[in-house]
Amino acid sequence: MTTTALKKAAIPTRRAYSDRMAEYGAIDSDFAVMDADIGYSTYSYLFGDKYPERYFNMGIAEVNMFACAAGFAANGRTVVAGSYGVFITMRAVEVIRSFICYPNLNVKILSSHGGLTAAIDGVTHQATEDIATMSTIPNMKVLVPADPVAAGKLFDVSFTSPGPVFTRLMRDPYYEIYDNSASFVLGGSNTLREGSDITLVSYGDMVFQAVEAAEELARSGISAEVIDAYSIKPYDAETILKSMRKTGALLVAENHQQKNGLGYELGILSLREFPVPFDTLGLRDTFAESGDYYKLLEKYGLSSNWIYKAATALVARKEHRNA
Repeated sequence: MTTTALKKAAIPTRRAYSDRMAEYGAIDSDFAVMDADIGYSTYSYLFGDKYPERYFNMGIAEVNMFACAAGFAANGRTVVAGSYGVFITMRAVEVIRSFICYPNLNVKILSSHGGLTAAIDGVTHQATEDIATMSTIPNMKVLVPADPVAAGKLFDVSFTSPGPVFTRLMRDPYYEIYDNSASFVLGGSNTLREGSDITLVSYGDMVFQAVEAAEELARSGISAEVIDAYSIKPYDAETILKSMRKTGALLVAENHQQKNGLGYELGILSLREFPVPFDTLGLRDTFAESGDYYKLLEKYGLSSNWIYKAATALVARKEHRNA
């Protein structure tokens, strides 16, 4: 079990992913990196500075970038292609679907500004539908690291997993929760805190909100198990079901539209395999405004405070049902 101690992160996950990508350039001398003219934001320029002959700034033209990435990959060369999540999953999704996922090509997608982590940039840069879009496409794998250590390690998971992989990254640094001994695998999860009364499942930045909520729940006499579901597709059904069977209640919290997110997926899992009192927190069919990240989490029902309230209500439902 990983420690739940949180400390401020020095760098965002987008930087940690690109740091590892630049290191990996020495391990694999063939793969190429493409960026849509925001290399200094995604930090892909770090790779470009080391390996300029393998780095391509494709301009503000995501559709063309992914078409070129498909061409490289179709000829046997792995490509990492990076941009902001909104532009990747809105502008370029047809090319990703038909030219990358259909032939199951080795294109690894660096997607920055996931969810409301692009807070001050406003709705045009807040990718709050990206998980639903990418998870729906056959052959696509979806990963979401919570902190810099996870981001670096999940680069390796992405790179060594056959076919397309979408990695959702964050704009700003938040917290560190993992040390270098932590392990990550495709289709895995990490249990950050063991509990007996309710299972809290989250990913990315919401992991920190879930951990804080679990601390507050403990002070109220409720024991919450916290799972970092860093692999969204495929997800770790075995671990989540085992936890649900132990605790008898499930709450999913994600920085994403509530519709068609991980919460919907796990709600269906529960109905099929082991029905328990269940709820999911996410944006409720709304765009968010531009503003302070933490204020946005509170306004749109995603903060640790809202997780605490929802968890308390679920435990009460469970106890009423079992009475």
